[in-house]
Amino acid sequence: MASANVKTVTDQNFQSEVISSNEPVLIDFTATWCGPCKALAPIVDKIADKYAGRVKVAKLDIDHSPNVPGSLGIRGVPTLIVFKGGKEVARQVGLVPEAKVDALVSQFL
Repeated sequence: MASANVKTVTDQNFQSEVISSNEPVLIDFTATWCGPCKALAPIVDKIADKYAGRVKVAKLDIDHSPNVPGSLGIRGVPTLIVFKGGKEVARQVGLVPEAKVDALVSQFL
């Protein structure tokens, strides 16, 4: 079951949810047909629960909202990007272990 701490981001709310956020944002660019994305989902949920209140965690489906991924040069999924102060500060492409995702996020707290 997906974590209640993971928000859904779209082309329409990307500016308000990610760029304008006062806290760091980890966004998981994903697709329903992507096997590695499905494998990464529980890891993203765990990170969302672990850092609730300190880091906003969100998912963006690239098929439903193609404009933001296009503008950020997303070439493959899953792609994780950390935003802080409205700017991209870290990016990880592909399926990675939980420790790697945790390290990606924790460095910006």
